[in-house]
Amino acid sequence: MAGSPYVPDAKKYNPKDYQRVEGEPRDPDPASWGMQPDGTFLPPAHTPSVPRDVFIDWPGQLPHRDANTYALNASSEAFYPIVVNTSHSWQAIYDWDDRRYMLHYGGGNRWNVYDITDPRNLAIIDEETLPWTGPSFGAVTIQWNENLGKHIAIQANETPRYFLNGRVANKWIDDTVEGQLLEWEGLRGFRVFEVNGPTPRDWTLLTEVSTDPNHGPDEIQEGNGVLDLPVYYGDKYLFVATAPDNTFVNQPYKTTLWAAGHAAYDVSDPAHPVHLSTWWVPGTRAGEESDSPYLADNPRWNNKTSWFGSRMGIFMPRSVESGWTHGYAAQGGQGFFVLDVSDPSNIHHIGWCELPESVAGTEGDNVDTTQVEETGYVYVSGYPMNTDCYEPAKEIYQIDVKDPTQPRLVRTMPRPMPPSEAPFTDWAQRRGSFGPKRSGYFTNTGTPHGGILPYAFYAAGVQIFDVRDPDDPKVGAYFVPPMGLRDDDDLAAPVHGIFVEWDRNLIWVFANHGIYAVSTPLLGEPKSGLPA
Repeated sequence: MAGSPYVPDAKKYNPKDYQRVEGEPRDPDPASWGMQPDGTFLPPAHTPSVPRDVFIDWPGQLPHRDANTYALNASSEAFYPIVVNTSHSWQAIYDWDDRRYMLHYGGGNRWNVYDITDPRNLAIIDEETLPWTGPSFGAVTIQWNENLGKHIAIQANETPRYFLNGRVANKWIDDTVEGQLLEWEGLRGFRVFEVNGPTPRDWTLLTEVSTDPNHGPDEIQEGNGVLDLPVYYGDKYLFVATAPDNTFVNQPYKTTLWAAGHAAYDVSDPAHPVHLSTWWVPGTRAGEESDSPYLADNPRWNNKTSWFGSRMGIFMPRSVESGWTHGYAAQGGQGFFVLDVSDPSNIHHIGWCELPESVAGTEGDNVDTTQVEETGYVYVSGYPMNTDCYEPAKEIYQIDVKDPTQPRLVRTMPRPMPPSEAPFTDWAQRRGSFGPKRSGYFTNTGTPHGGILPYAFYAAGVQIFDVRDPDDPKVGAYFVPPMGLRDDDDLAAPVHGIFVEWDRNLIWVFANHGIYAVSTPLLGEPKSGLPA
């Protein structure tokens, strides 16, 4: 179907084009949501999931692409028109031979390496586009191993999460999806590399590890492999998000079969990792349905829409090896869990709290732990999956974990709002997605600054929350770039990610049209060169 002048070649949402199944959320009454007389936006209470390349028209949207830049207490130090993937990309920043490098990659087959020693003069030093038929370039953690005196890279590999043969998978209406995923040929697990130079061409593969305990990398394996970022601080322990076999199948989400828990490995010898334990939410595996309050009493169960299980590894402010004992797990529609990780051979949960229902979209994806040691609070969020705010609002929840056995949701972070000079009164009107993506990763360099929470926010750019008074959180700064510079820029994900260099007071912002290096007085004066 033809789009509008805003997105000329895009598909426009028509509910009649989609086959829905019993239990799936229905499209809400148009009168029940949208722009209100006072200029605020009321999100829908619930929606079915809609592919991200489909745009949803509603009254009050901006009729053209917003080319403006909006900034509060933040500045762009540099801009580079470089894009490796328009909807999501990963980054790793590391030092090598007195230079600082960024590995930037996305889509599974594209990576770039930049010299960012001078952030105002980024230089591309290597780039690669891999064939789709080969191993994918998954989420990778690069850390210095002091005992070995070398950098180690650990890279995730998983089954397809959304697409099969170029189409959005839907196991509820397509009976070929299950077979294709079960028989998928490829590593379901992780790869370990010795890093011998600044680009992936310099890496030496040490081993491939299947997270399926009964099948090796050269066989058809069970489970979904390792999702997103392996949690490795460069010492003994590795934590990965995984469903290790085909019993982990209580997953309402339509595009995948498995719901993941968390596994721990001993990687003291990186060439020979040893599995230590696996934890999952009770009710995740086949046969556990009737005995689990996280499943049987969960209103999301069988809604054919909610994501169950982890999407990321366990969240911690620092390593178990340094003495940290608790991990935090955002398990999608299963809620938020506090895990005891003091003995990685026996991961178990000691606390849980339910997250507010917010269907569709992802309800529990990210846990920011940068403030927990100072304040006892973590910040938990999902992120939007439908375009044009056609889903319940995706919030950032402040959760008190001072008593790890009784985590409790204290408050919701304030909704970012546009400045008075903007030609709209709510960021939702700017189109595309609006809501938190992630606040960076545990791999962000340096020590996090107390009281500062930056988040990628899609159409609202990067929003920087001031939580120095945790009882009165506020938006302290933002940098919101144009909605795109070219006609073919992906407008569903205008700003899809950030990476924070706490040690250089910089936030790298990844937009659909390029990369910004952003500073804010909340972090301090931006720095060049290598930190002391």
